[in-house]
Amino acid sequence: MSAIYLTEDDVAWLLDMDSAIDCVEEAFRQWAFGKAENQPRRRANAKGATIHFLSAGAEYLGYVGYKSYVTTRAGARFQFVLSEAEHGQPVAMIEANLLGQMRTGAASGVATKYMARPDARVVGCFGTGFQARSQLKAICSVRRIERVEVYSRNDDRRRAFADEMAEYCNVPTVAVHSPDEAAAEKDIVICATTTKSPLFDGHVLDEGTHINAVGSNYLSKAEIDVTTIRRADHVVCDSLEACQLEAGDFVPAIEDGSLDWPRVHELSDVVVGRETGRALREDITLFKSVGLGLEDLAVAVRIFERARDEGLGRPLPF
Repeated sequence: MSAIYLTEDDVAWLLDMDSAIDCVEEAFRQWAFGKAENQPRRRANAKGATIHFLSAGAEYLGYVGYKSYVTTRAGARFQFVLSEAEHGQPVAMIEANLLGQMRTGAASGVATKYMARPDARVVGCFGTGFQARSQLKAICSVRRIERVEVYSRNDDRRRAFADEMAEYCNVPTVAVHSPDEAAAEKDIVICATTTKSPLFDGHVLDEGTHINAVGSNYLSKAEIDVTTIRRADHVVCDSLEACQLEAGDFVPAIEDGSLDWPRVHELSDVVVGRETGRALREDITLFKSVGLGLEDLAVAVRIFERARDEGLGRPLPF
């Protein structure tokens, strides 16, 4: 049987957020038990271009794979290559832009499931791009959200995004006019931007807030400030190894002594109950995500298996 090629349209047809959350949650659970392995992102540069590479293996699934993407001023192109583990035979090449957006949202969905208050109802969202879109969809999949408030620097974009999300998530969504307004009096705060500096003053956060910070995967970028980290009662990340290489949100707090790595726990340990994501209703909880190849792999396997069952995909010559 030859490998198959799946397009972005195929991925959109084959993958939904609930399935992505299930896949990513199981990946973290199996990783905690030693049944999966993740390698942090690696990058290489040429003039005008950067290639990014993430890889993972999943014994529990029987597959290995990697995602690669090249970023230039013209944009980015994403591909995931999936191989079966027993013989190393490639089985699929998948266009992976939407795949990446969905798995990033799914990871926040898993974190929110274990870390946000069960009665969380109001969300503040920073960002109006594709990542923010999947973040909101995931949050609305694991909590009964009743209101979303959106902020970005461009008024037209945030209004348009609010209208889109109201329909996409079937939740009243409004644009707000200041960063602190988006962060204050919220049960959940989403940070999904490309900013290099903190989005809001951590003093405005209510007790009991849960924060998902997903926009930065460079040490030079931070969406949240030191105050937010100081106030967080529980700090959880997708991968300690990856975050030590990429989590710019943590750098200022580590440098001034407000945070040390033993205080940061991995989501896999929270999922299996080795660590606590929330102890008290009034706790402020923080999830920092930089994005993992294991998340990509888990979702890619689901996409491939559904494509195979439905007879989708173009044959490749290997």
